Amino acid sequence: MFLDELTPLLKEFSQQPLAFAGGFFSGLLHLSPNEDPLKTWLKSQGVGPESDRSRSSSNAPQSIDIE
Repeated sequence: MFLDELTPLLKEFSQQPLAFAGGFFSGLLHLSPNEDPLKTWLKSQGVGPESDRSRSSSNAPQSIDIE
């Protein structure tokens, strides 16, 4: 029963161990991806909130006024 709940975590860990461990420990330490030093490291890696916004800005919903 307990192993059934851990199976998805172990599957993700086995696919990308470094990314999983980084996300796990940043969550444990309550690091925000919008604050330094994590923000600058993510920016240097080409990922993070800024790069996500620039890619999805053309696909973002636009507001319209209906009169």
